[in-house]
Amino acid sequence: MPDDRMNSYRSGPDDRGRFGIFGGRFVSETLMPLILDLERHYEIAKTDPTFWAEMDHLWTHYVGRPSPLYLAERITAHLGGAKVYMKRDELNHTGAHKINNVLGQIILARRMGKTRIIAETGAGQHGVATATVCAKFGLRCVVYMGATDVERQAPNVFRMKLLGAEVVPVTSGRGTLKDAMNDALRDWVTNVRDTFYCIGTVAGPHPYPAMVRDFQAIIGKETRVQMQAAEGRLPDTLVAAIGGGSNAMGLFHPFLDDPGVRIIGVEAGGHGVDDRMEHCASLSGGRPGVLHGNRTYLLQDADGQILEGHSISAGLDYPGIGPEHAWLHDVGRAEYVSVTDAEALEAFQLCCRLEGIIPALEPSHALAHVMKVAPGLPRDHLIVMNMCGRGDKDIFTVARHLDVDIRV
Repeated sequence: MPDDRMNSYRSGPDDRGRFGIFGGRFVSETLMPLILDLERHYEIAKTDPTFWAEMDHLWTHYVGRPSPLYLAERITAHLGGAKVYMKRDELNHTGAHKINNVLGQIILARRMGKTRIIAETGAGQHGVATATVCAKFGLRCVVYMGATDVERQAPNVFRMKLLGAEVVPVTSGRGTLKDAMNDALRDWVTNVRDTFYCIGTVAGPHPYPAMVRDFQAIIGKETRVQMQAAEGRLPDTLVAAIGGGSNAMGLFHPFLDDPGVRIIGVEAGGHGVDDRMEHCASLSGGRPGVLHGNRTYLLQDADGQILEGHSISAGLDYPGIGPEHAWLHDVGRAEYVSVTDAEALEAFQLCCRLEGIIPALEPSHALAHVMKVAPGLPRDHLIVMNMCGRGDKDIFTVARHLDVDIRV
């Protein structure tokens, strides 16, 4: 249950940047002044009407918000149960939800006088969004990307370079999102004067988890209004895929104090959640620890060493989860499940065939869970899943797993 003092699931984090025992600021002394300066500027900006006026203008005229709330009629008929709505953030400029947050952070960076933006990226969508907004504002952009992800997300690497970004392949570890974030943090400590670190998810040291959530909450705010217009009431169930968890928190947060709305986050189950750790389901198969400046659930061994996870989706390939999700899991306000690579591939293909929408592999995990639960629910039950990204970037990965040769 929520803290009686706060009497709300939406009131966190506390003054120390914590959601219960999760979150916080576990950073070096060198980094602490940067974090505190960022927090100070964000606290000023978030109460400044001119900041939000600029955000609203760009969300509307540059990003293309509000994104549609779409009734997936053929999938609904195929599943034979609940009505399935898709919040179509894949129709945003750059093809995912990531730009919602990037706009906010880069507007803040400009207010702080920063001229160089660094970012980490897994699937490449956050990198593309960051490169896009940097191009718009004439800022230097450096994107750290695991070497493994550079190979499997080649279209997005090319897009970032077209937009003028420098893409730095990271070869440490398994060369995925965790390793890219490590190198981005090292860069930030080294280049303190002119550099702003634009984190792509609701993780990292405070104030990042709350700040990214606040920018992404536009998804859930729009969904409330759109569902009232379409059905005259709130949805019964929300479903979203989770890596770090920004698209999910963006959808969930405006509904946390509505007890009649069931909330389900879908983690990457890889080859199955078991002792082999061939998955990225940190809530289902991990335990609390500290990584990248915050305490949360992590995949780790008995000695606390972070393990390398696996997912077919580069965007879900992270061995942890945002601290607010960890807290919501522990207090029982949200449910967290896992979906395997094979199930996500099946949902990907179904969405293509029945709705004419090519989804990213990330929301394909959410759709796969919808496919499990919708048939057993009444026909007047309303499900909203977050279609947080489009699948242009994933067609080569999908073709390879389906053993299809798409070379000309």
